[in-house]
Amino acid sequence: MELPTIMELLQSGVHFGHQRGRWHPKMKQYLFAERNGVHIIDLEKTLEKLKAAAEFAEKIGQNNGTILFVGTKNQGKGIIERYAKQAGMPYIKERWVGGLFTNFGNVNKLIKKYKSLKEQRDSGALAKYTKKEQVEFNKEIERLDRMVGGLETMTRLPEAVFILDAKKEKTALLEAKKRKIPVISFADSNINPEILEYPIPANDDAVNSIDLVTRVIAEAINFGKVKASKEKKAE
Repeated sequence: MELPTIMELLQSGVHFGHQRGRWHPKMKQYLFAERNGVHIIDLEKTLEKLKAAAEFAEKIGQNNGTILFVGTKNQGKGIIERYAKQAGMPYIKERWVGGLFTNFGNVNKLIKKYKSLKEQRDSGALAKYTKKEQVEFNKEIERLDRMVGGLETMTRLPEAVFILDAKKEKTALLEAKKRKIPVISFADSNINPEILEYPIPANDDAVNSIDLVTRVIAEAINFGKVKASKEKKAE
């Protein structure tokens, strides 16, 4: 598994934090300096924490585990979806489904309903209904797609959750804590890193920063899967 260089992190804008007035004091250990009222993240610390998070993600991939990718902010949702799919992982890009972790049984029923309706639609099984009924079925599929569209492969609670913005996704973070699910997350300068098991000090607003960090986590998962496959063949 190859990690980015300090220069690559710099070129992606990973080092830009928030304005001084928006910082969280517990991020002090991860900050390098302040420039024009904006905190600058220490990229050596970023690389250290990114390595730890990637190694954790790799182990989950190697053990055929699941990491749920969560990112609903506009500049990151497409990136979250793309890399989650590349890693074969479930994702949420629209809004958090309340009770996903704390009441998974009920949410799982919605996932199963969504999959069943889609299968019936794609196989032509819904053609036997009236046009009006088919329209209603399609509306329901669209509604469920917005809710659980990225969760079709999630048949159980995940081994971890990867969050783009811990402040924005506070409900996801809270539910993960309640179910003792480890959290990998960007830790921008306005975040308390102590609430995260695997904080990654990084800009969570810039597209290039989001892309780079998310790609590393996805690649780590896939690297773990490849290792597991090689080990199995060697047996």
